[in-house]
Amino acid sequence: MAIPIPSRQLFINGDWAEPLLKKRIPIINPTTEEIIGDIPAATAEDVDVAVQAARSALTRNKGKDWAFASGAVRAKYLRAIAAKIKERKPVLAKLETVDCGKPLSESEADMDDVVGCFEYYADLAEGLDAKQKAPISLPMKTFKSYVIKEPIGVVALIVPWNYPLLMATWKVAPALAAGCAAILKPSELASVYALHLLASVFITCLELGEVCREVDLPAGVLNILPGLGPEAGASLASHPHVDKISFTGSTVTAVKIMTAAAQRVKPVTLELGGKGPIVVFEDVDIDKAVEWTIFGCFYTNGQICSATSRLIVHESIAAEFLDRLVKWSENIKISDPLEEGCKLGPIVSRGQYEKVMNFISNAKSEGATILYGGNRPKHLKKGFFVEPTIITDVTTSMQIWREEVFGPVLCVKTFTTEEEAIELANDTHYGLGGAVVSKDRERCDRVSKLLQNGAVWVNCSQPCFCQAPFGGTKWSGFGRELGEWGLESYLSVKQVTEYVSDEQWGWYQPPKQ
Repeated sequence: MAIPIPSRQLFINGDWAEPLLKKRIPIINPTTEEIIGDIPAATAEDVDVAVQAARSALTRNKGKDWAFASGAVRAKYLRAIAAKIKERKPVLAKLETVDCGKPLSESEADMDDVVGCFEYYADLAEGLDAKQKAPISLPMKTFKSYVIKEPIGVVALIVPWNYPLLMATWKVAPALAAGCAAILKPSELASVYALHLLASVFITCLELGEVCREVDLPAGVLNILPGLGPEAGASLASHPHVDKISFTGSTVTAVKIMTAAAQRVKPVTLELGGKGPIVVFEDVDIDKAVEWTIFGCFYTNGQICSATSRLIVHESIAAEFLDRLVKWSENIKISDPLEEGCKLGPIVSRGQYEKVMNFISNAKSEGATILYGGNRPKHLKKGFFVEPTIITDVTTSMQIWREEVFGPVLCVKTFTTEEEAIELANDTHYGLGGAVVSKDRERCDRVSKLLQNGAVWVNCSQPCFCQAPFGGTKWSGFGRELGEWGLESYLSVKQVTEYVSDEQWGWYQPPKQ
C-alpha cells in the first residue's frame, strides 16, 4: 500500500510559503527508484525572507515573546512539539522510511529519540531560569558581578539526509530552548547526484513545520528551507544577519561554510564525517563482539557518520572472528524497509549507491579481498540495495581504509600488540567515533584515553543518548551537540559587573572645587 506523501511549501514566518522562484525537487523512493512526490526548493530570495522573519521573531515585543521569555515559556512549546510528534509517530516513521530507505523499526526508534530530545531540552530550558544572574566570586568587595546567558541570535541549522528528523531535532531543540530563532536547511552534498540526494531528506522535516503551526509556535521562531546548496545554502552561510551556523555533513562543504562564516567572524559548529575504528582484543566473547561490530557498521544501512567501519581485531582470534562475522552477516534480512524484520534497506540514492559500489570495486583493484558481500542482493531487482560487505587483506594506504564510504562496508586489519592497535585506530584524518571491545576494564580505560575520537564506546558501538555530548576531532569537526553542551553552543555569555561602594573610585586626582 502506497504511503501518501504530503505536498508542502517552504515554512516561513509560521506559515507555508511558495518558493519565490517556484522551484521544486523530486522525491525518489530508494526502494522502488520511483518519483513519489516533490518538495519546494528555496533560493537566495527565500533565504532573505526567512532571515527577516527570524530576526523579527527575536525582536518582537522587545524580545519578550521569545528571546527574553522565560525558559519555562519556551519549554511549554518544546513539550507540545514532542507530544504532537509522539502522536504522529506511525505516519512520520513510514514517511522517513520511504524517504531515505532505513528499516521501519529504525525509523520508529528515531521518532522516539526525537520526542525524547525535545522533552530533554524542555527541561534544560526551564533550568536556564535558575542559572541567570549566577554570581561570580571576586577578589574586591567593592564590586559585584554576575553572568547572564542570552540566545546567540538567528542560527542556520544545516542537517544531513541519513537521520532527517532526528538530526534536525539535535539542532532545533537546543536552539529553541536557548531562545534563538532558527532556519533549518538540508546540507549540500558533494556529489553530481546532489539533486537526488537532497530530494530524500526533507519530508519529515517539513512535517515538523506543520507540527509547529499546530502548537502555535511564535511566527518566525523556526523556518524550514529545503533547497540546493549553491542556491540557498551559500547565501544562508554568508548572510549578514545570521549569527551562527551549525552544520552536519561533509568536510568539503564544511570548508566552504567556514570560509563564508569567517568573512563576518560568526561562530560555527561542525559535525562531519568519520572513519571510526572498532578494536577487538583476544579476550572477548566472540558472538557478542561480532554483533556489536556489524551493528556499528551496518545499522542505518551503513550510512552513519560515526560508523566504526574499520575492524581492528587481534590476530589470535581473527580467523574465528571473521568466520562468525560472515555467518552473522548472512543472517541479516535485506528487503523492502517497510517489511517486518528488515535489518538492511537500500542506500539513499542512485548517486550514493554508485559511490559505494565504486569503493568496493576500487578495493578489489587495489588488492583487497571481498570476504563477503559486495554486490546487489540477487533477490532484489529494483532499489539501491548493497549487500553488507566485509573486506580483508587491506593495507593502510588503500582508499577503503582512508576514506569514508557511507554504506554497509567494513574493512579489516589484524594486530598483535595494544600499541599497534592504537596506532592503527588513530591512523585516519577523522576522529568522530571509536570503540574498544575487551573484558579487561583497565585495558579499555587505557585505550579509551588514547583513541583520538570525540566519542569512545566500550564493549559496544553507536549507542547515542541526547544527554551525552556528541562531536568529533580532526577532520570530523569541532564543537559539541547534545547534552548541556548542545544548549551552551546556542548561548552567549554576558558578564554584568557593578561598583557597589559608596566611596569615590579615587583613581584620578579630583578637580579643585
